[in-house]
Amino acid sequence: MYYDTYFGGNKFVGEEALWIKGKPYWSMNYAGRVTGENFSGDFLKEALLLVPADKPFRGPEHYENDGYAYDYRVDGDFTWFQGYETICYQGKQIYECYFHGSVIE
Repeated sequence: MYYDTYFGGNKFVGEEALWIKGKPYWSMNYAGRVTGENFSGDFLKEALLLVPADKPFRGPEHYENDGYAYDYRVDGDFTWFQGYETICYQGKQIYECYFHGSVIE
């Protein structure tokens, strides 16, 4: 079972969790904010749908479309990690989000 909670708008927090056979297996927390004009939730969703299988945390390391650029960096792997993502519009940062998580033992 997969569960995703999300609260807020321009400043937000959330948690994703994964259960396997009824036991909690993995979780990730995130907190972010809009920091500038022209933020597009649609662009963020577009980037997040491109999540790579080998790093299933947020989106791809870099993605651009229509003046928007999504970037993220992560330290660690699926079992223990922390990261940071940004969106820039026409070269100016307009969004940031911190995330961290791990396998649950």
